[in-house]
Amino acid sequence: MPHEQSKTPDWKSLAATDSFATLLRRKRRFVVPATVFFILYYFALPVLVGYFPEFMSRKVLGPVNLAYLFALSQFVMAWVLAWLYVRRPSGLTFSLRNCGVPGNTRAHPPQQSRSEKHPE
Repeated sequence: MPHEQSKTPDWKSLAATDSFATLLRRKRRFVVPATVFFILYYFALPVLVGYFPEFMSRKVLGPVNLAYLFALSQFVMAWVLAWLYVRRPSGLTFSLRNCGVPGNTRAHPPQQSRSEKHPE
């Protein structure tokens, strides 16, 4: 069985298009502020615990204090930011079709299944 060549887009010319540059700008408009926010949010815990230990040791629910809640909220915040990034059109799910890649909606071509790689 002859091996079919996949139609690989010309990535260099694609990167030079205005629509691709627009996608990168839109992506950067989300990624940079989100990263700055998360870094500030992440380092707020040790700063608050260091400078305001009485406030952060205040009990909220039984033995659970504000510092524990803040630490747990960082997991939630990381997942929320990841979800927002994936849900945005300029995130991981951006469509290359807008940049002139016909029929391709992913940055990488689909992988062959095991049966396609090794026909019986």
